[in-house]
Amino acid sequence: MEACAAVLLARGRPCKNLKEAAEGYRALLDFGEIFGSDAPVELEIGCGNGGFLLEKAAREPEVNFLAVEVCSNVILTAMERMRAAGRSNVRFLNIPAEILPCYIPERSIRKIYLNFSTPLPEKSREKQRLTSQRFLGIYKKLLVSGGVIEQKTDSAEFFDYSLSQFEAAGFSVEGVTRDLHASEYARENIVTEYEANFTVQGKAICRCVAVLP
Repeated sequence: MEACAAVLLARGRPCKNLKEAAEGYRALLDFGEIFGSDAPVELEIGCGNGGFLLEKAAREPEVNFLAVEVCSNVILTAMERMRAAGRSNVRFLNIPAEILPCYIPERSIRKIYLNFSTPLPEKSREKQRLTSQRFLGIYKKLLVSGGVIEQKTDSAEFFDYSLSQFEAAGFSVEGVTRDLHASEYARENIVTEYEANFTVQGKAICRCVAVLP
């Protein structure tokens, strides 16, 4: 972690509620100072080992990226991979998604990526799903006007849930496909490690884009 300090912007602890976190350690980031440019900023929540953003940052060097991952050992691998590749347009947050507003200014994110978030099918865990109304309320504060959320998942049930939640939160939904690799969106798609494994297992990949008015 110390060796990756130059790309790690924050480490935070889980908290019972956002108010508690905000009062305890609110430190909004200055993206212009961090990245040295006013380029648009995009955010991946749950970056895993960093494969998606490693490719995304190479394809779009004119865009700055934030990678969020709560598991320290996982984000460490992602940071090491990014450093080895020499990607200067990616920074990391080792924090739970609940406290993103403690670090990310409102109306500052152009796009949010939710790649294969854990479905958490148990009803008792609905508030923990990354497309629940609880989290969509957070994203709406972070996104610029017209900002988007792009979701990919192998779970049809979770996908159906997410579509209903996007619409209930006031997003318009487009680019919906239940078989990404056979769709018109396949060419521009970046295949993540999870995605490759699911595809080998014969699972179809669902994908959509939710647009904030």
